[in-house]
Amino acid sequence: MTTAKSPVLEIKRRWLLGLFAGYLVALALVVFLPSKEAEKVTGFVGVMAGWLTVVGVPIDTAAIVIEFVANIVMFIPLGCLTLALWPQTWTMRSMVLLGAVASTFIELMQLLIPGRVTAVSDVIANTAGALLGVFLARKLGLRAARSHG
Repeated sequence: MTTAKSPVLEIKRRWLLGLFAGYLVALALVVFLPSKEAEKVTGFVGVMAGWLTVVGVPIDTAAIVIEFVANIVMFIPLGCLTLALWPQTWTMRSMVLLGAVASTFIELMQLLIPGRVTAVSDVIANTAGALLGVFLARKLGLRAARSHG
């Protein structure tokens, strides 16, 4: 049985789908650019690490921590938007699996990209970000119009 969709909920769903598509494009640019071009997009890690040296944090340690946190933040929208758009489809367990599989795929593809470096810590941080996105979506009560048909 098909029920009529509220026009407001349908607009909300379309906005969320647009945000999700934009997020996926931005994510692809960040993770699939060769290292020289990626530095232009992700150069903030070095800048922020430099700022932390002012308070006595060694630059290598600061860069590692900032990159780890950036990887978490980068996957929050995946968990948040996926749960908001398809709440009946995604459980906590399946979102952890999605985050881990998507991140592992990215890391494996980066093996083929000149100058890119892969790390298990990226998979851990990205998966944590997807999970954090799920918690955020639940906390904010994000739900789009349910898709019928």
